[in-house]
Amino acid sequence: MPTSYDTPQVLDRREGPHGEVVLRRHGDLLQIIANGCFLMDTSDGRSERLLVDAALDALDGRARPHVLVGGLGVGFSLAHAAADPRWGRITVVERERAVIDWHREGPLAELSREALADPRTGILEADLVAHVHETCATYDALCLDIDNGPDWTVSEDNGSLYSPAGLAACSRALTPGGVLAVWSAQPSPGFEETLRNAGFRHVRTEEIPVARGVPDVVHLGVGPG
Repeated sequence: MPTSYDTPQVLDRREGPHGEVVLRRHGDLLQIIANGCFLMDTSDGRSERLLVDAALDALDGRARPHVLVGGLGVGFSLAHAAADPRWGRITVVERERAVIDWHREGPLAELSREALADPRTGILEADLVAHVHETCATYDALCLDIDNGPDWTVSEDNGSLYSPAGLAACSRALTPGGVLAVWSAQPSPGFEETLRNAGFRHVRTEEIPVARGVPDVVHLGVGPG
């Protein structure tokens, strides 16, 4: 019997270091599920593209900036960054080997094939939270989308990214006057205040309206320098 259009079809299921990750197809959409919780799908991508564009705009004409894309996801942010010649190096940090495989040789390759072939692009298999704490590299922009946002984390260990200590690590990983952009599934006034208290300037929130419910947002702040 053929699979119903309305029944999600599991394409791959992996046990990773942080639990189960699943790639499934639901009609025309590809979806990523982590530990039974829906993370993202290929239905839209406007807010993921805003994440990249807002960070570049806040850099105010800096030449060939180096961007870190935190979280590969379904590839919207990476593909959008690679489509813009104004970016210099594009470093993607992704902790799930399964997600990287789905882009390199699986169904998500249709979204990211050209971006991954771009000589500016490099993928680092690592935990983003650990990376910003430990890296000696600096970036002109951090575009971070590793969970549902500061107030709604799927993975408990991601929560520290949004803490004062996590934001201090992000600040150290930025070049002077670099930009931190954080995706969230809902606005977080408390996170804006945390950004300001961590020394970020020009803190603001940009929204992507949705048909029903709260908008997706991008929280932005400019680091010291």
